[in-house]
Amino acid sequence: MTAPDRPPGTGVAEPSVAGRAGRREWIGLALLVLPMLTLASDLTVLFLALPTLGEELNPTASQSLWIVHVYGFLIAGFLITMGRLGDRVGSRRLMFVGATAFALLSVVAAFSSTPEMLIAARALLGIAGATLMPSLFSLLRTMFADETQRRTAIAIVFSAFSVGGAIGPLLGGALLEFFWWGSVFLVNVPPMVLLVVAGRRLLPERTAATAERNETGERGVGLDLRSVALSVAGMLAVVYAIQELAAGQEAGTGSVWPNLALVVAGAVALGLFVRRQRRLRDPLFDLALLRNRRIGASLAALLLTAIGVVGMFFLMTQYLQWVVGLTPLQAGVWTLPYVVLNVAGALLAPPLAGRMRPAVVVALGLAVTVAGAVLLYAALLVAGAGTSLPFVVAAISVVGLGQGMAMALTSDLIISSAPERDTGSAAAAQEVGGELGSALGIAAGGAVSMTIYRAALADTVPPDVPDADAAVATAGIPEGTLTAERLDSPELLGAVRDAVTLGMQAYTAAGALLVAVGGMLITVTLVLRDPGGRDDFPRDRES
Repeated sequence: MTAPDRPPGTGVAEPSVAGRAGRREWIGLALLVLPMLTLASDLTVLFLALPTLGEELNPTASQSLWIVHVYGFLIAGFLITMGRLGDRVGSRRLMFVGATAFALLSVVAAFSSTPEMLIAARALLGIAGATLMPSLFSLLRTMFADETQRRTAIAIVFSAFSVGGAIGPLLGGALLEFFWWGSVFLVNVPPMVLLVVAGRRLLPERTAATAERNETGERGVGLDLRSVALSVAGMLAVVYAIQELAAGQEAGTGSVWPNLALVVAGAVALGLFVRRQRRLRDPLFDLALLRNRRIGASLAALLLTAIGVVGMFFLMTQYLQWVVGLTPLQAGVWTLPYVVLNVAGALLAPPLAGRMRPAVVVALGLAVTVAGAVLLYAALLVAGAGTSLPFVVAAISVVGLGQGMAMALTSDLIISSAPERDTGSAAAAQEVGGELGSALGIAAGGAVSMTIYRAALADTVPPDVPDADAAVATAGIPEGTLTAERLDSPELLGAVRDAVTLGMQAYTAAGALLVAVGGMLITVTLVLRDPGGRDDFPRDRES
């Protein structure tokens, strides 16, 4: 398969003879897998380490939440800024600076003596992490000019993120068996040091960024600080408020209005950010990228799929603990088939894209995702809380298979469709879509599940349960389970589990619908609008 013609200014450096990557590029890819594994595992590594950490630092409940989540908040907030910064100064240069900072801050986090110090270190780790993600995907565009090789490389990196998130809790638990809590941060240091040392020989710099600086004679980074402030403030407000809404729904506590107001405030800030980008000659994020139908449709499908699938997976973890009765570690083990098939789907996508058009493979992957969700919905509808655990895990794993197939190629569609000088911004937009989709998925899943749980349990509480205990049980899922155990009431426990299952069943249907809409968007926009069956659409030229 031949590479499509590229408009002037969007070519990439030749990594090897005949445009195909050689041994050096593939070793460089193995090097790039390290920061992706590290970034992903650092998002989840504290899930099992937090109790031990709490014994040492004695954080308040609020501080504990910030220790866990501030890292992800700051990554989301700074992605757009760091994507554009990479376009300005060079992705490799920014990656090395970010990796060095990440290693040093991991040491600071490991030896933190107060909760406040650890929160600050985790926040700065998030900013450093935001430099790595768009830089990494941007470099893949330069290293792998051949389309099939690039798709395979992106699939491998995509899989590394899935694996890193899955092994984070297990890694944290294993380290705490032998070392003190700071070890969960010190493991970040060796891969980052190796990236900086070996990367200077193995990783190329993006030619477009270097050439543009040489032609213009620019020495500064040239970022509009007001745009930076608006994008960071807007993203932080939206992601933080959405996760707080999800936490409140899950626990059945707190008022939703302050967080809804914060969502609105964040949306206003992002609206002002968009308005400012339209007026700037050199914007922080070039909105013209979104007019490219491959980028725009792929980002929309990515967002819808993330909302649907992440919400389903989140409720699946709740189901394993509150309905099946597994411990957190046991529940984590039962989610591994999902991760394995998700990785398998991502690695299967590039060979399929060599036999059919990439957009067709994306649409096929989303169809498989919908099929898995329909299987899960049907099983819960028929058997309810008594659904076979292996069947539930198999159905959600089919969801993971399809999502892996679709999202690996969606990432390639987004990154490869942008002019090379805007690759960092395109990669950042992809990451923002994933972050927002994940946050919205958790929030929507929690809201739908809790609403249905409360309504269903209110109608099915056994008559012999006192009104005060019934009110406690309907406040939240943990309260319902603990109340049933305290009263030694199998009937109430069964009603709680049925209500949890109904909530998961309802969101599974909603998630399937969201993914189906994303699949239809890809089909109509990228498949049916190319009746000639070409491998790629012509890229939209800049005005």
